[in-house]
Amino acid sequence: MDQKRCAVASKESLKRIFTVPEAPDSTLSKIELEISSNLAGFLNENIAAIEKPLHEIEKDFQSAVIPEDPTFVSAYAQDIMEQLVAHSVHTAAPSFIGHMTSALPHFLLPLSKLMVGLNQNLVKIETSKAFTPLERQVLGMMHHLAYGQEDSFYSKWMHSAKTSLGAFCSGGTVANITALWIARNRLFKPDGDFRGIGAQGLIAGMLHYGYKGLAVLISERGHYSLGKSVDLLGIGRENLIGIKTSEDNKVDVGAMREKALELESQGVKVMAIIGVAGTTETGNIDPLNEMADLAEQINCHFHVDAAWGGATLLSTTHRPLLKGIERADSITIDAHKQMYVPMGAGLVLFKDPAATDAIEHHAEYILRKGSKDLGSHTLEGSRPGMAMLVHACLRVIGRKGYEMLIDRSIKKAYYFADLIKADEDFELISEPELCLLTYRYVPKKIKQAIAEADAATRLDIFASLNRFTASMQKRQRESGRSFVSRTRLTPSKYDNQPTVVFRVVLANPLTSGAILKDILAEQKELAKTDPVFKKYLRKYM
Repeated sequence: MDQKRCAVASKESLKRIFTVPEAPDSTLSKIELEISSNLAGFLNENIAAIEKPLHEIEKDFQSAVIPEDPTFVSAYAQDIMEQLVAHSVHTAAPSFIGHMTSALPHFLLPLSKLMVGLNQNLVKIETSKAFTPLERQVLGMMHHLAYGQEDSFYSKWMHSAKTSLGAFCSGGTVANITALWIARNRLFKPDGDFRGIGAQGLIAGMLHYGYKGLAVLISERGHYSLGKSVDLLGIGRENLIGIKTSEDNKVDVGAMREKALELESQGVKVMAIIGVAGTTETGNIDPLNEMADLAEQINCHFHVDAAWGGATLLSTTHRPLLKGIERADSITIDAHKQMYVPMGAGLVLFKDPAATDAIEHHAEYILRKGSKDLGSHTLEGSRPGMAMLVHACLRVIGRKGYEMLIDRSIKKAYYFADLIKADEDFELISEPELCLLTYRYVPKKIKQAIAEADAATRLDIFASLNRFTASMQKRQRESGRSFVSRTRLTPSKYDNQPTVVFRVVLANPLTSGAILKDILAEQKELAKTDPVFKKYLRKYM
């Protein structure tokens, strides 16, 4: 009787997994071949179209016990195909337009494999060698894109052991933390007997400089990572002050100035003001030039969170939308958003190369003074060589290629907005400035009911529409045909009431006009059978 062959842990088996590739006819090799030859087909075929409930998926991941015995690679590969890949999210699908993800250039797959195989650690030259100057070059390229300094500036500073033009990070959150870390440390720099905040801490710094408090001012549309930043840096979430936005979802700089002067009169120092270049919810860009003027007026750090919109600088046509970004002290950009790089590639740039002096740190065994080790100016220690993939895209796609991608995405957003406005049963909530917009499904008769209703009835309709929109979004996601996300805004036309809306991000170059029409048609069909609509809104039809 045949018995199932079992994997065993032995010197030979352990040596084999480090030195011998899988056989060509193995499960893993077949997966690798299919991904290499037809990634889109692989994803379409292997990711389940109908959503499986999370609680069902969790059943495959219940055990907290590390397996005692090994598993054959082919068996494991089959398991992850069934339990993991099948229930992943098809973020590359052209109809997946709800979040800041997209299809990726195909050449990044083998390059990613090469990057993993090299397994470089960018904390130190001894573990990265050529990856260090490559990363410095990418930072220089992005710095030049944003700040446009002379060639002599980059010849002097790009590969300087003393400074860094920026830092690669795992994403925008760490980039924003790094920017505010530098802003804080430069504010509380060494002075007389005070040896600096890095040495003596925040309380000693507050006492020395005589501040009663600290504050950071941001648009009410600011990213949630900034709350984590001020928490981590000891400033406190309550001192991250959100300033109201105007009807076009841009921060009201006049209101920000009033708040800054009010705080100053109370002995509270505004450590930084933050402009957003591409808000997560609506994609709008704050008036950066006006904010730069304000930062100069109150003598504070000016940071621009351009995690989403920073790539727009690559477009000659749309670059003027970010006018004033070149005056920022620091800028966050996520390459894993509109630069079409895999997740895990964010960066922060500093106008002044000496800015990173404020956070410089050394360790005798790894980060010695005078070395060109990137780790001496970064929050993270061990890091992969993600700059290689950004470098690849900058070279293979080029600025003109990026310009075409960005211009087409924005044009697509305007096209989708026109489709929405042309249909009397939809309502555009926020006009696109980049390639984001928000809208909702509101039948014509419901719009009429809102216009004719008294205050109490209007509130009831608003609440019912919120339930309905949330229900529609969930049902569309579960159907597996397409995906839009949802968020909550407070439009003035609806008495500033919290309003649940559909949110779309049109960055995927494979998303077509026909797909956008299909998404609206699908939403109309879903509305006909929506239980929330029948229960709460049918009476207004």
